Amino acid sequence: MSHTLRVDIVSAEAEIFSGEATMLVATGELGELGITPRHAPLITRLKPGHVDVVLAAGERQQFYVSGGILEVQPQVVTVLADTAIRAAELDEAAAQRAKKEAEDALANRTDALEVAEAQAKLAEAIAQLQALERLRKNLKH
Repeated sequence: MSHTLRVDIVSAEAEIFSGEATMLVATGELGELGITPRHAPLITRLKPGHVDVVLAAGERQQFYVSGGILEVQPQVVTVLADTAIRAAELDEAAAQRAKKEAEDALANRTDALEVAEAQAKLAEAIAQLQALERLRKNLKH
């Protein structure tokens, strides 16, 4: 019986991660998902947020995804995202600027399309900042 599963994290631009892991944690539409070897097959949409990959040696790799699809097979987990970034590579200042711009756009609402776009940008900026915060917490431990 295998104690690892292969994890592939792919964005529209490139493959971000491919390797063996003991667990993957991601934010699905209905909440947090923990995937381990021999998990039941599953396909679900991901919300913008973090993806944590626990490697066999116990090391944790953290990523931010802008949303996407999670596909689980018994020995393979694939994350397909429009945008996927290693959490350590996130730009906190840019995320703070994007959050402020989205909040300003919401405060000055004009039409439904602009509001929806601003809300999506705000959710993405907040998810990036949360991913950075999770990375900081894990570095302290």
